[in-house]
Amino acid sequence: MKSFRIGSLFGIPIKLDLTFLLILPVFAYLIGAQITEAVGILNDIWGAGIDAGALTVGYTPWIVGLIAAIGLFVGVICHELGHSLTAQRYGYPIESITLWLFGGIAALSEMPENWRQEFTIAIAGPIVSVLVGIVSYVAFVFTPETFYSARFILGYLAILNVALAVFNMAPAFPMDGGRVLRALLARTQPYAQATQQAASVGKFFAILMGLVGLAFFNVILIGIALFVYIGAASESQQVTMKAAFEGVTVADIMTPASGLHTVEATTSVAELVQRMFTERHTGYPVLENGHLVGLVTLSDAREITPVERDAYRVEEVMSTDLRTIPSSADAMDALETMQRERIGRLLVVDRPAHADDAWGAEARSDEGDLVGIISRSDLMTALDIIQKSGAVDPSSPRHPTN
Repeated sequence: MKSFRIGSLFGIPIKLDLTFLLILPVFAYLIGAQITEAVGILNDIWGAGIDAGALTVGYTPWIVGLIAAIGLFVGVICHELGHSLTAQRYGYPIESITLWLFGGIAALSEMPENWRQEFTIAIAGPIVSVLVGIVSYVAFVFTPETFYSARFILGYLAILNVALAVFNMAPAFPMDGGRVLRALLARTQPYAQATQQAASVGKFFAILMGLVGLAFFNVILIGIALFVYIGAASESQQVTMKAAFEGVTVADIMTPASGLHTVEATTSVAELVQRMFTERHTGYPVLENGHLVGLVTLSDAREITPVERDAYRVEEVMSTDLRTIPSSADAMDALETMQRERIGRLLVVDRPAHADDAWGAEARSDEGDLVGIISRSDLMTALDIIQKSGAVDPSSPRHPTN
């Protein structure tokens, strides 16, 4: 869902996902509704001396519940900062920290493949949560006994932050404990293989969590189980593809310009639609004097009514906001770009040596020439060939199977 920025810490943008705004009042309600039971636990464990009656008068339980819920998510931010600052120490930029339905996510620009670095980054979050719990407990101890609300909130957060650390250390990849497990496995075996094994363990734990959630009708636990299962499968697939595409460039996979179906900018939309029907293509690079100037798709053509298509030219309906990639780029970069931009193909354009190296969203006719096109299906076909034969070209031993 959509997220928005609320500030930054240590130069890292802090964002709130809309699901956070939905779950925050739920947590506040649950804490407020169970305040009597929670007070009993604190009194039994630490002799807190909190008067439960004083916290259940009027709106008090809901106010206390809201403050405790906000405090919990502050602890989550601290947890993610532990990961983020450690990652930055190793040179991995952090795009953002986002609070959402199931806690927080620190978006690393890339995941470390050095097992020691991943171990340190993964363990940093739980360590910070334990420290937050300790600080909360110390503050609880020094808070006067008559300040029932404050003592309850601090004692509650002390227990919850330690519980958060313990829960995150479960070997349910891609949670922190699962990443620690992968790091330890990667000491003695390839990174991709370690990821697959950690993902298998993560899926097993996700199934267990899901079953426990169903047994106790715990919707949040079921949601976390689904998140862990999907996350484990997704990251395992991503790492496997990255290993398979190691050393493979866009030029190895793309359809070269000589084999492309292109259309001139001056072609009528009616002729374009006819070509799409006969050639079974739904997208064409648009050329003008041999240079790439745009991309036209079936959706663009459909915007013109059939009776007007003879009067319109491709240049009037084409898109000039192009997603391009150089032929020398890694194949995995192409796939990640398609996933990020949610598109099915990229135009391959090589710029002159003096051109700006920063490949952006727009490609003008004077910025380079169209040398090919690469699609998601091209990448998936190449992946299948690599995994079965060990090379993009089955006759070539250049690319060993991982």
